[in-house]
Amino acid sequence: MAIEIKVGMNLGKLKTLNELTLENAYLDFPEHFYHRVDPSGLKNAHLISFNPDVGKILDLDPCSISPSDLARFFGGGDVLQDSKPLAMKYGGHQFGQYNPDLGDGRGLLLGEVLNNKGERWDLHLKGAGKTAYSRFGDGRAVLRSSIREYLVSAAMQGLDIPTTQALCLVGSEEYTMREGMEPCAKVLRVTQCHIRFGHFEHFYHTHQHDSLKILADYCLERYFPKHKKQFPKHCAAAYLAMFKTIQDRSIAMVAKWQAYGFVHGVMNTDNMSILGETFDYGPYVFMDQYRPDFISNHTDYEGRYSFKRQPDIMLWNLSCLAQALLPLIERDELVAVLDEYRDLYVKAYTQQMRLRLGLVSEQENDAALIDQLTQLATEQRIDLNRFLRDLCNFQPENDVTLHQCLSHFSHPVAATSWLVAYTQRTEQEEAGFRTRQQQMLSVNPCYLLRSYMLEEAIREANDGDYRLVNTLQSVVRNPFEAKDEYTRYAAQPPEWAGGISLSCSS
Repeated sequence: MAIEIKVGMNLGKLKTLNELTLENAYLDFPEHFYHRVDPSGLKNAHLISFNPDVGKILDLDPCSISPSDLARFFGGGDVLQDSKPLAMKYGGHQFGQYNPDLGDGRGLLLGEVLNNKGERWDLHLKGAGKTAYSRFGDGRAVLRSSIREYLVSAAMQGLDIPTTQALCLVGSEEYTMREGMEPCAKVLRVTQCHIRFGHFEHFYHTHQHDSLKILADYCLERYFPKHKKQFPKHCAAAYLAMFKTIQDRSIAMVAKWQAYGFVHGVMNTDNMSILGETFDYGPYVFMDQYRPDFISNHTDYEGRYSFKRQPDIMLWNLSCLAQALLPLIERDELVAVLDEYRDLYVKAYTQQMRLRLGLVSEQENDAALIDQLTQLATEQRIDLNRFLRDLCNFQPENDVTLHQCLSHFSHPVAATSWLVAYTQRTEQEEAGFRTRQQQMLSVNPCYLLRSYMLEEAIREANDGDYRLVNTLQSVVRNPFEAKDEYTRYAAQPPEWAGGISLSCSS
C-alpha cells in the first residue's frame, strides 16, 4: 500500500489560529495503525503561556493570537478546521523489557500544518483524554508535568539541542489523582515527526511485516527522501541508509546531552524519535553538580538511565530498532552500522566539548584534556556548566578571571594544573582571545533550566500565579545572553535543590 505524500508550497500571509487548516497523512494508513478519537475538553480551560518562536514556525500572526482561541482549541475540546485527531499505536522496550501494550494513551495527533516554507509540522496535544491505548489511565496530564515539558522544550531549543517544541500550555480547573489531587493541563507539542522506534518494534514483534514495510516506505518518502532518490530501485539499501541517518542523528543528540549535563531519565525505545530529537520529557534534569552516576528518576532503582549510561543506552535502543528492521535489511549490514556507533559518538562528544572549550582545531590530546576536566568536575562535584561560562573570560595573566575559575573548586591545586594545560592548548589556536571568547559565549549558557527553577514555577502555578512560568520561558529561550534582571538564575542553585525528587509522573 502506498501512502500519498502531498508536496507543495503554501505561500500565504501570516494566519490567525482560526485560519490554520490541518491535514493528516497518517489517516491514509490501515486502521490498525491508529485509533480515531476526538479530544475531551478540560473544565474552564485557560491559556497559561504561548511560545511565539513556535508560532512563527506555523506562520501564526502573533498580533492576532487570541488566548481564548488557544484555550478553546488546545484545552477546551474544540478542533481546528479539517482536524481529524488520532492516537498512534506502537510498542517499545521500557526499562529493558518489551511492552506490547503501548500507544498514545493521553495524547492525540491533531494533524499537520504546511507552512509557507513547504515544511510539514505535526500538532500533538498531550493530556487530551482517554484513547484505546490509555489502559487504566484517564488520559490526562497534570499541570506539574506539563509545565516541565513546556519549559524544557524552549530550553533545549535555546541550547540548540535537537528537541520537540511546544506552542502553548493550557491550564484548567479540572483535577485528577496523581501525587494527590492535581490540576490538569494540556501542552501542544510541535515537531515534524511523531514516529518512534517503538512504531517499528510493534510491527516486528507482532509479525506484521507488510505493515512494517508500509511504515518504512512512508518514512523514506517523508523524512528521508534523499535516500529514496539515492537508491530508487534498491529498497534494502535505502532502508539501510535511513537507519544510518537515524543513528547519526541520535548520536548527535546524545553527544549534546552529555556535553551539557542533561539527563533524560526514561530512555525507553517508545521515547526515541526517528529524527533524533529529544522526545517525551519526564524526570529530566540538567545536573547542578557533575555526577556521572546521577539518576534523575527515583524509580530507576538499578540506574539503567543514569547520566553516564546514556550513550550506551542509545546504542542499545538503536539495536532494538535494527532488530525491528530485520525483515527489510540484512543482519550483517545492520550490525556493521551499529559497530560504527562508539567511534562516531566519541568523535561527536569530543567535538561538542571542544566547542565549549573554545578549541576550533583538532589536536591529538584533546580527548585527554576533556577527560581530565570531567574527572576534576566529578571528584570535586563542581557545576561544570557554570565553570565553563566563567572559563569564557579566563586569561591566565588576569588574576580576577583566574580566581573566578578556581572559585568553583574546593581543592584548586589540581584545577590550576588543568588550567595550565588548557592555556598551553589554546596557544595552539590561530584565533586570539577575543575571537575565542565570543565563540565560547555562544555555546556556554548563562542560564540552564534548573530543577529548582521548575519547582518554584510549579508551586506558584498551583496557586494560580503563572508569571514565573512565563519569566522562565523568556530566560531559557535566550540562554547565552546575560541580563541583569535574571542574575539570580545564573548563580549557584540553592541548597534545597539537591533534595528534589522526580519520577516518571514528572
